[in-house]
This record gives sequence, structure tokens and C-alpha cells, in this order.
Amino acid sequence: MSSPAVTVITGTTLAAAARLMDSHGVKRLPVVDDDARLIGIVSRGDLLKTHLRPDDEIEADLAGGALRDVIGAEAAAVTAAVTDGVVTLTGKVDRWSTTAVAERVARQVPGVVEVVDKLRFDYDDREVLGAGIPSAIA
Repeated sequence: MSSPAVTVITGTTLAAAARLMDSHGVKRLPVVDDDARLIGIVSRGDLLKTHLRPDDEIEADLAGGALRDVIGAEAAAVTAAVTDGVVTLTGKVDRWSTTAVAERVARQVPGVVEVVDKLRFDYDDREVLGAGIPSAIA
């Protein structure tokens, strides 16, 4: 153990704890309360668990609302298959921009390693989006 001990207080985010562990080169990080009493220990394995999710959990997140919340009713036409953390999106939607949004949403789901976009679309709206109409997608 390093001296003085590198610790975090309860409520510290996992991202902050991971950065602290990395910057100090430690593998375990004691968690203390406001009175500096030990209440637990965070290990590197604990931090990795948020990224090493089972494929079926990732798939359930996508099917259960992540896509629907952003692309609405068109989510019913999208299938997200997950193998070893790689999401493959298939199906057909109305516009190209919907495929771009679906891909971004899938990338943001914890545990996703890569996204393969095999979505088809009826209308290519890239020209319209590039013609001065503001868009966070283009």
C-alpha cells in the first residue's frame, strides 16, 4: 500500500476513482466515509465490471428503450444483435439520419465495444442536412 494511502470518499464516481487509481498506479482504492473510516475497497475489477456486461444485457438495454427513446416508432424496425460486445444493427428505417442516430445511441450503451451499422434507409437526407439546415447529426 502507498503511504499516505490514496483513498476516495463515498459518492465518488467510478470514473473519478478510475482516474485516481491510474494516476497513482494503485490496483485497489479504499473508500472512506466523512470521518475517514474505511467502508469498502474498489478494485480494478470492480471498475471493469461496468464495461464487461453480458451480451444479453446490452441487447436488452437497446431493445428495452435506448433506441426507442431516441428514434421513436422506427425502433420497432431495428434489430440489435450483440456478440462479444459488438452490436450489429439491421433493419430498414425512413431516413439516413435515423441510421446515424441509432448508431450513436448504440455506442453509448455501457459495455458496447463496437457498432456495425447494416441499417438500410428509404431516403438519403444527407444533402438536405448539409444544405444549411442545422443538425447535430450531420
